Order: sequence, then C-alpha cells, then structure tokens
Amino acid sequence: MIESQKVLMRVDYNVPIKNGMIMDLTRIESTLPTINYLLKNKCQIVLMSHLGRPKGKDTTLSLKSLIKPLEKLLNREIIFLKDIDKENIENIGPGKVGLLENLRFYKGELENDINFCKKLSRYGNIYVNDAFGVCHRAHASTSGIHAFFTNKIFKGFLLETELTQLKKLKNNVINPYTIIVGGSKIGSKIHLLKTFLDIADNIIIGGGMAFPFIKYLGGKIGNSICEDKELNIVESFLKESADSKTQIIFPKDCLITNNIDNKSNLKITDIYNIPDEFLGVDIGPKSLESFNEIISKSNLIMWNGPMGISEIKEFSNGTKRLAEHVKKRTQNGCYSLIGGGDTVSDITRFGHKKSFSYLSTGGGAMLDFFKNENLPGIAGLESLK
Repeated sequence: MIESQKVLMRVDYNVPIKNGMIMDLTRIESTLPTINYLLKNKCQIVLMSHLGRPKGKDTTLSLKSLIKPLEKLLNREIIFLKDIDKENIENIGPGKVGLLENLRFYKGELENDINFCKKLSRYGNIYVNDAFGVCHRAHASTSGIHAFFTNKIFKGFLLETELTQLKKLKNNVINPYTIIVGGSKIGSKIHLLKTFLDIADNIIIGGGMAFPFIKYLGGKIGNSICEDKELNIVESFLKESADSKTQIIFPKDCLITNNIDNKSNLKITDIYNIPDEFLGVDIGPKSLESFNEIISKSNLIMWNGPMGISEIKEFSNGTKRLAEHVKKRTQNGCYSLIGGGDTVSDITRFGHKKSFSYLSTGGGAMLDFFKNENLPGIAGLESLK
C-alpha cells in the first residue's frame, strides 16, 4: 500500500477539444479510480499529461482548460502548476491534487531529455503511470523518468486493466478475426499492421489511411490526404500482405467535397475517381455494405480510427454506421475491442459507449502492444497494490 506519499502520476488527458470545448471526458474519467485510491491513502498527487501536438507554448492547448472538469469529477480544488521550471512543490499538501502544464510545451518531453526528466521527478517520490495511450512512446514522462524513481514505479489501475485485457486477447485469437483501421496516421500504423499479417483474417482500411493505397493502386484521389513519401510504405505493405493469408479491404466509394468549411458540393463518388479540387471526407454506402459483409461474419473485431472527418457531423455517417454494424455483431457474440481517443469519442457521441466488449484508451499503443508487449512506458512497473 502507498500511504502519505508524494505521487507524480502520468495520465493521458489528450482529450478531444472543439472550439474550446472538451468533447469527451472518457480519458479523464478512466483515471479516477487510481486518483481516488491515492487520495484515500492520504497521498499528495501531481498529475502530468500532454494535450495535442503544440509547436511551442500554444495557449489553446493549455491543460488549464481541464481544471474545471477535473475539479467537478474529483469534487476538490485542483492546483494548476503553469511553469514546470519554477513551481514550488510545497504549495501542494497531503490530500491535494496538482496538474502540471502541457508536457509538450517543453522540448525535453519528446526528446526524453535527462535534465527534463530530473525536473519532473522533483514533483514526487513515487511514480505512477496510468497513461496507457502513451506507453509506446519513449518520452521523458513515460520512460526516461523511471531512472529517478528506483524501485518506486507503479502501474495505475487503468494501465493494469488495459494490459490484462490486451494480453487475454493476444493469447486467445478467435477467427474470423477482423481489424479495422482509419484516421490519418498511416506512417505509424502501417508498420504495426504488418504484425497482424497471417494472424488476422481481414484488415479493413478506411478514413484518410485509405488514400495513399488508392493512389498507389492507380486511383485518382484529387486533393485527398496523401503524402508521396507514404507510397513507398504502402508498396512495402502490399507486397508483404500478398504473401499472407490476410485479406486487405479498401473502400469502394466515398463522400467528397471541394470545401470542408462550407461543406459545399457534397456527393458520393467512386473512390478511385475523385475529381481534381475535391477531397474524400467519409466512406460511402457501397463501402459500408462491403465492410459489413465482413463484419457480420467476424468473431473478433479490433477497431482503431474513424472512417472520415468524423468530428464534423456531415462527414460522420460512415463512422456512425460502422459503429452500428460492429455493435450489432457484438450483440451476436463477437468480441469487439475499440481503441483510440477519436474512435472512443465518436462512439460515445453516437450513444454506443457501452455497446462493445472493451474500450481501450490507447490507439497506437493498443496496436503496438500486439507487436511488442514490453512497451517503453511499461518496463519495470509494479502493481499499485
């Protein structure tokens, strides 16, 4: 038991924010059991997290915006520590909770800089990681900082649950096994998808991830999201997948527009023939039909990433309908694992939060875990109790 200690706790409060409003509190709510346990045991807690991908100290991504919702959830005052370099830890006493400013305002976080690790470490004599979503990153707050808390580094309850669920799934694959990936981070996800070749029966690729594949296969994608450097990655993956038993499935059609802001000239078109000046923003009905044909026969589904720009209502239909298909299949006995902040936020907004077997707070971390269980942020952590 940890009692009357100064605890530095890494959380993943990288919550979706739109026009200054927090759209989903799932990632914050998921850490409450650990925080409340520590408070019950008279600990002083300093929370640390990142938010978004700021370039410099972007005030719109300050963690100060999380103070009020966090105070409401914990029913106590939260002390905001706005300058990691200058704050006096004595301002926080037993049973108090502090929140550090966005870690990514400091270049030492991403660089895993030892001096930055040392600065962070002075905020506690016990380290707790409850941020599964960033455990695959060798950053200062998740990895380098371990050196300053010898034999005093622990897993929070959320992280413990995540690892238990994912290990169970990894060791008990049920076929047919379908993986659904979307979003736009092809660079990080494509290498992880190779891990599932010859393990998964199907890999469905939608959202922005699909366009580099469509372009490589000779399609015209207009102004849809795609970087030329991604084409080599696509080529490598497709060559490797051709020698596997895993079927790779792409969208057949998509919703397009020539103006995302005005949402003008919306129409459905063949995904291989998107006109110049237009871009794909969601999957279309034929894609949904072909995806559902696979989903309806699956006994294990893992999904990470939306099928379009789902935070915009007009471009969210594909993600919403796909969620309904996976929900229906789950009701018929399929095990469904949904991961990633955007995906969990979407299904929460659609009213399906309790409709799946398990919701993971990590997207990239979830996929990475299946490649390597010894993620940088997990190494050496002990159970909290």
